[in-house]
Amino acid sequence: MPASRRGSGSFTLTTGQTIAIHTRTQDEEDLPHATKKTMADHLRKYESLFTLTPQRMRMIVEAFTETLELGLNKPNQIVPMIPTYVFGWPTGQEKGDFLALDLGGTNLRVCLVTLQGDGKFEISQTKYRLTEEQKQDDGQKLFDFCAECLHTFVETNTGEGAGQLKPGQSLPLGFTFSYPCSQERIDHGELIRWTKGFGAGNTEGRDVAEMFKKSLEKYQLPIKLTALINDTTGTLIASHYVNPKTKIAVIFGTGCNAAYMENVKNITKIEHLGIDPGAEMAINCEWGAFDSFEHEHLPRTKYDTVVDDTSNKPGEQAFEKLISGRYLGEILRLVLCELIDEGVLFLGQNTYKLEKPYCFDTAFLSLMESDPTDELLMVIGIFTHFFALETTLAERQFFRALAKLIGRRAARLSACGIAAIVSKMNYLDEGCSVGADGSLYNKYPGFADRVHEGLQDIFGDKGRNIVTYHAEDGSGVGSAIIAAMTKHRKDAGLYLNV
Repeated sequence: MPASRRGSGSFTLTTGQTIAIHTRTQDEEDLPHATKKTMADHLRKYESLFTLTPQRMRMIVEAFTETLELGLNKPNQIVPMIPTYVFGWPTGQEKGDFLALDLGGTNLRVCLVTLQGDGKFEISQTKYRLTEEQKQDDGQKLFDFCAECLHTFVETNTGEGAGQLKPGQSLPLGFTFSYPCSQERIDHGELIRWTKGFGAGNTEGRDVAEMFKKSLEKYQLPIKLTALINDTTGTLIASHYVNPKTKIAVIFGTGCNAAYMENVKNITKIEHLGIDPGAEMAINCEWGAFDSFEHEHLPRTKYDTVVDDTSNKPGEQAFEKLISGRYLGEILRLVLCELIDEGVLFLGQNTYKLEKPYCFDTAFLSLMESDPTDELLMVIGIFTHFFALETTLAERQFFRALAKLIGRRAARLSACGIAAIVSKMNYLDEGCSVGADGSLYNKYPGFADRVHEGLQDIFGDKGRNIVTYHAEDGSGVGSAIIAAMTKHRKDAGLYLNV
């Protein structure tokens, strides 16, 4: 007897795709499904695996703080604590036209930013899609593509009027390159390692600023690379530009990272450069690498180990692999596959679509957690549309609870990273704002609330003094502000050329 429809509707994914959904009346009788009790028993097991106690969080913060200190004292550490040569905070009076190029995880973005002073700015921008082939192809080809897009943007935006470049105008450019680089000055950067799924050859260990300048020359562009920055550093500067209470910036998206302003006297590994010890310099932590290789401090499950072992960089980016949007969906998929193998889920159904690595997008976890319907219609839509699988209400409730456990663990671990910087810099009593960006922070329901809850579990009531908020555009506006600050320093004869 065919199953009858009891209710129907549709919902729209973040991609703009609309999915039709319906519930069935006999789904629990027609197919062999796990019972509510079975799912509840399994959920208890996963609760114990994915739950972080306040005591465990405080232990992680202690180890994290020590790791940050080590990175400031010695070169070539796992968490490298990279000096950015971005000195001090913006004044808010920076003015002029600046280009910003942002090589992110998914897109290449070109921006023209007009800084107007008083913390105000105008921005026009264009995005260019990066293919998976470009991410893995030769590095110089990747930078040639960046220069080609810049060339197109400059041609399109040259003319008269507001937001237009003047013919023949030479512009300073801030290049947001969101991968760990060792820098000796602000317009130099040796790529330590690719992250976020990139693997372009002939690039690691080389000066990416020089490679990019070579591409600029090839296209004869009237552009001068003034500053090579990380998106997190840009977020720190842009957020402080608008909200001077900001002391820390964090990114929780495809990758994860943090930046903050450090006293030069505490960066003992660059003492030999003779920089004024009373100065302040932004530090790009690259904290996604925390606990890599040794795996002594983070609560890794067997699913996390599989994610790590099958990644393009096994052993590396241990913190990032528990937190970032690139991996959360895969962690949940591995749990589901284990339950399929144990004969708990989807009996009598073909599950091959769910067996493909990374087919379960982290956006699905967001949708499951935010599903407002009693029948969990969004969860029905995800499993029927993408995986051709029928589910019962008990199973859907289990899937949503599992998503919540994985999402909550990511947020609480994120709070540990923030708490480590707060502890190191003694920001707790006076409090501070934390500019936060990235798809996980911006789009995952309840993520920010769980970070705040985690900070209070670590610090007690004083944890309320640390407030995260949606950051300003670091890779566009921040990059332009840093280019302006650097130009000002060079004009004043303060440029560090080592």
